[in-house]
Amino acid sequence: MFEEMLPGIFRIPVPLPGNPLKEINSYVLTSSDRNLIIDTGMNRPACIKVYEQAMKDLAIDLERTDFIATHLHADHQGLIPLFMKEGSRAYMGEADAAPMMEGTTAHARKMPMGNYAAMNGFPDDELKDAQENHPGFKYGPQAPIHYLFLKEGDVFNIGDYSLEAIATPGHTHGHMCLYDRKKKLFFSGDHVLGDITPNINAWSDDEDPLEEYITSLNRVAGLDIDLCLPGHRTVIKDIKKRIGELIEHHRVRANEVIDILTGQSITGYEVASRMTWDIVAKSWADFPVMQKWFATGEALAHLRYLVEKNLIQKEMKNNILFYSADGKNRL
Repeated sequence: MFEEMLPGIFRIPVPLPGNPLKEINSYVLTSSDRNLIIDTGMNRPACIKVYEQAMKDLAIDLERTDFIATHLHADHQGLIPLFMKEGSRAYMGEADAAPMMEGTTAHARKMPMGNYAAMNGFPDDELKDAQENHPGFKYGPQAPIHYLFLKEGDVFNIGDYSLEAIATPGHTHGHMCLYDRKKKLFFSGDHVLGDITPNINAWSDDEDPLEEYITSLNRVAGLDIDLCLPGHRTVIKDIKKRIGELIEHHRVRANEVIDILTGQSITGYEVASRMTWDIVAKSWADFPVMQKWFATGEALAHLRYLVEKNLIQKEMKNNILFYSADGKNRL
């Protein structure tokens, strides 16, 4: 199944069974010379079945087809090795591709992300479950992908379209979007989504992903865009309005975190357990472990952001990080 979005641009809705995202939008650009596929889907039988049929129905010659993964998450690159041919090339932003190629993105307890989660109060038993059930490990590429690094300003000419790479760190540090300036067309990956909010998470003190994300949003808001084709759900026709909504969402969330911390000192995991989430569950205890993982990562992104703005305090006690606020200042 596919849908022609514009002449020569087709959207394949690839199912993500059991995932709140429901499906991913894979975009295929065709031309008489080479084809380009932007994002794919997870390495799962349901995804493979849909993708194989779409390639057949669209009569895609994979020998002259290249791939761009907007970022490292499995739903955006999981199928690339299955469909790459000898004449294919695959691209991803260096900050995402290099760790993937080096195999250093594990969430295990002994790796940096796992250590940081434990330092922020994530229980060891749940951390083990998160490692074993993380979709990035279960449904990632079946074989290594030798990516060419996608850089800011790189241009891909496919038929009538000229797509320029735009660096948009935030959702991941190496996230990239693609922009046709003349046609005012924007492929946003997971940077801007229409009816859901991209997950912004922090798993170290080395970066401030929420600050990066908001900076990237403001940068994209300055572009002349008539149509945004996102990585999930529906197309976005008023991207400036949507960007404003996303920035406001994170301002409200940050103030919620300040309210939670006012007058007490608690861990990032505890902060996440007290934040409001759009998840069908009676309580935090009923959250699936992976939803606890993503929620904690997002809470940590807001905590990191607020620490950098000196709106909350952070201190280490017995190798565990605790956060607090006096509540006098808000965003």
